[in-house]
Amino acid sequence: MKDLQLSLNQTQKVRLQRALEKLESLASKANSNASVTVADSIPVNYEDGLLKGHGTSEVNGEVVATVCGVVERVNKLVYVRSLRARYKPEVGDIIVGRVIEVAPKRWRVEINYSHDAVLMLSSMNLPDGIQRRRTALDELNMRSIFEENDVICAEVRGFQHDGLHLQARSQKYGKLGRGQLLTVPSYLVKRRKQHFHHLENYGIDLILGCNGFIWVGEHVEVTDDMLVDHKSEQHDTKADKSSISPEDQEKNYTPQQTRENICRTANAIRALSTLGFSITVEVIMETVDLSSSINVAIHEMLGAEFCVLVAEKEAVRRSMTKKK
Repeated sequence: MKDLQLSLNQTQKVRLQRALEKLESLASKANSNASVTVADSIPVNYEDGLLKGHGTSEVNGEVVATVCGVVERVNKLVYVRSLRARYKPEVGDIIVGRVIEVAPKRWRVEINYSHDAVLMLSSMNLPDGIQRRRTALDELNMRSIFEENDVICAEVRGFQHDGLHLQARSQKYGKLGRGQLLTVPSYLVKRRKQHFHHLENYGIDLILGCNGFIWVGEHVEVTDDMLVDHKSEQHDTKADKSSISPEDQEKNYTPQQTRENICRTANAIRALSTLGFSITVEVIMETVDLSSSINVAIHEMLGAEFCVLVAEKEAVRRSMTKKK
C-alpha cells in the first residue's frame, strides 16, 4: 500500500489495507509453492536432469532464486519469472506504439521497450490492398500512411540485425484514431489469445497491448473499401483542407455518449493500474459497471474513494472465484 499515490483519509486507509490483505492472503494460498524471493531454495529433482534458467543460481549444491518472482518449469528448464519486469518482446505479441520517425522504407516506432521498433514498408498492407512490390512512389507516399506521432497497432515479427521488427499484414492492424492511448506497467497485461475487444454495449474498441500501451477508441469497422476510401480522403484533404462538406464533418464526429464511454473505460484502466491489478477485459468491464451502478462521475473515478471500492470489489470477486 505504501506504493499507492493516493490521498486517503484514515477510514479509507483501513478499508484499503483490509482489502489488500485479503487479496494477499488469497494470492499466497494459491501460489505458496511457486512464489520465491531472493536466496530462496527451489526444490528440484537432479535425477531427471536440470537446466537452470533466468533468475536461478547454484549455491552449495542447491538451486536458489536470484530475483523475486514465480518459479516456472518447462520440461527440464527451471527459471524464475519476475513479477515486475520491463517489457520483453516475443514473436507474435500484439503491441500498440507511436510513430516517432519516418525513415527510408521504414517507420521507427516507440513501443515501451529499451529500443525503438522498426516497421518496414514491405511488412504492411498498402492502402489499396493490392499485394505487389513496393515502388519508389510508395516510398514517397509513406507519410500518407503513417506520420510522426500517429498511434498504430502491429505485431512483433522478430529480432533482426538492425533491431526489433514489426509487421502489419492484417486488416486489424494499422493507424488508430478517435480515442485515448494509456500507458500502464507491461507486467499488468498478460499474454492472451485475444487482445482485440469490441465492447458492443459501449460502441468502443479496446486493444490491450502486451507492451503496456492500451488503446481505447471509437469502434471502426475495417474493410478493403474503407481503406481505399481513406486513402482518397487523405489526398482530397491535402489538396483542399478548407473545402470540407457537412457530411464529411458528420462522419468524423464522435457522439458525446461514445466519448463519455471512452473516458469512463480509460479511467477504469487508470484506477486498476494505480492499484496494481492485472488488467483484463473482464476486470475492466466490472470496474466500468461498478462506476455506472453507483453513479460515479467520470472525473471522480480517479479519486481515492473509488479506488478503495474497486479494491474491495476485486477482493470479493477473487474470494467468490476461489469458492467456485
